[in-house]
Amino acid sequence: MIIYADDYNPIIEYNDKIQSGEIIACLKIKQVYKHIVKNINNPDFEFEYDSSQANKAIEFIENFCKHSKGEWGGKPIVLELWQKAFIAAVFGMVHKVERTRQYREVFKVVARKNGKSVEASGIGLKCLLADNELGAEIYSVATKRDQAKIVWDEAVRIVEKQKAFSKRLKCLTGSINYKKKDSFFKPLSSESKTQDGLNVHCAIFDEMHAFTDSNLYNVVVDGTSSRRQPLILTITTAGTVRENIYDEKYAQSEAVINGYSDPNGYKNESFLPVIYELDNRDEYINESAWIKANPNLGVSKKYDYIRAKIADAIEFPNRVKNLVCKDFNIRETSEQSWLTFDELFNPAKFSYEELKPKYGIGGADLSRTNDLTSAVMLFEVPNSDFVFVDSMYWIPEELFRERIKSDKVPYDKWYDEKLIRLCCGNKINPRDITQWYLELKNQKGIYLNKIGYDRYSAQMWVGDMEDNFGKITLPVAQGKMTLSNPMLLMGCDLRSKVINYNDNPIMKWCLSNMAVDIDINGNVQPCKANNQQQRIDGGAAMLNAYVVYTDEKKNYRNLIGKK
Repeated sequence: MIIYADDYNPIIEYNDKIQSGEIIACLKIKQVYKHIVKNINNPDFEFEYDSSQANKAIEFIENFCKHSKGEWGGKPIVLELWQKAFIAAVFGMVHKVERTRQYREVFKVVARKNGKSVEASGIGLKCLLADNELGAEIYSVATKRDQAKIVWDEAVRIVEKQKAFSKRLKCLTGSINYKKKDSFFKPLSSESKTQDGLNVHCAIFDEMHAFTDSNLYNVVVDGTSSRRQPLILTITTAGTVRENIYDEKYAQSEAVINGYSDPNGYKNESFLPVIYELDNRDEYINESAWIKANPNLGVSKKYDYIRAKIADAIEFPNRVKNLVCKDFNIRETSEQSWLTFDELFNPAKFSYEELKPKYGIGGADLSRTNDLTSAVMLFEVPNSDFVFVDSMYWIPEELFRERIKSDKVPYDKWYDEKLIRLCCGNKINPRDITQWYLELKNQKGIYLNKIGYDRYSAQMWVGDMEDNFGKITLPVAQGKMTLSNPMLLMGCDLRSKVINYNDNPIMKWCLSNMAVDIDINGNVQPCKANNQQQRIDGGAAMLNAYVVYTDEKKNYRNLIGKK
């Protein structure tokens, strides 16, 4: 029986080793554990470290939970220091008066084969058996039932190997029941017959990167409202589904971490971000950096495994995306995408009030009748080396809810944030696009100098634009002869962060979906990847503007007084 001393604190031990460099860790991990230790040492902080609660959780897993597979099958789980520090933080930081846990939501990102499912199963069983919670409802949650059962199945195997558990728990088809406390542990997915009436004590979200909408997450989180110390635990690798719940939680994590050192930053002491990742994408070729995303390297994950994966990626470069995403937690686009996520990602923002632009170049990608439509305003200012891109999007009002379901992106959230507009009826109204450019002129003081558009189906809209702005419209042929050079230039400017698209999530999503069609001479044009619901309209509108910008750059810069 493993018993830890009352003064044992793996958080401080782990923090000391990562801050000194004895254990190599990424910047986010260093910042998070430094902050936790700072709170532990702060007598004015409303929470404190309770070693008895932390040790109880660690001892529960190490004394009662056994591995079920592989070389350690049937042997007790022995937690590594990084795991002990994590569990100690989750269960050991408690309110000084109420004695309830500090952290209500934990977002943990760690590369595959680092033991996250086994650890999560132990945490779920701890919350079921040892939290002294009547009617505890524990859920393993994923989009698909098979995925939701991975953590739950592991918990079943742990129960079956431990006599102390089998006396209290009964494993049924789809549920582990704890009759004495009227509690249970179940898998839950989007495929479940009902998700209503949940009263969640602990929910373990497995592989959140695969979630294509936030509905299941919201239902589960709403189900914690009547619990005194609920725990929402996400365990996941990075993924390729962009601008959905994973990116939302990753952004929240970054805001929380940045808020540690910024007095005016975002504060949320109930949210614990634990993100093991490379500090930059190119570190994957540096063997000493691998542990940043793989804290269990050398234990459950072998060096030879990663070496073989990297050798494979060198031989087949199209596999690098999957490698850096799943083994090093670099957010990525799909294998078919034109740009990597690092290449297209730019968090910079701008304001018209500060820049005071006078003239811009437009680009529009008008859908045939009922698809997503996009328009952009591209502009430069005299004393800046950046290219600024504003954008707007439209969907027919009658098809709005249908598009949310079919495209599996948060159009409703973007609508609330005024990033997307609705056209009356079931078709796109081209005059709504004209109105947006008029608003920019009248409210922001920026005039259209030229605008590029897909000449295929925009005749009526062209007439409306010319009635309001004069002869400024330029048709853009949608083929490699016209698009190739501007697309290559746009790609260079995106990679070098010259293009500031105001961190617009819809533009980011469209760019991440854009694939490229290349001919034998290396000429390119955009196309959709395999999933036809992954829209590229924002990127296409930007490219139409870039065609005009490339052709008219000298005249445009003379107009705005830029050398």
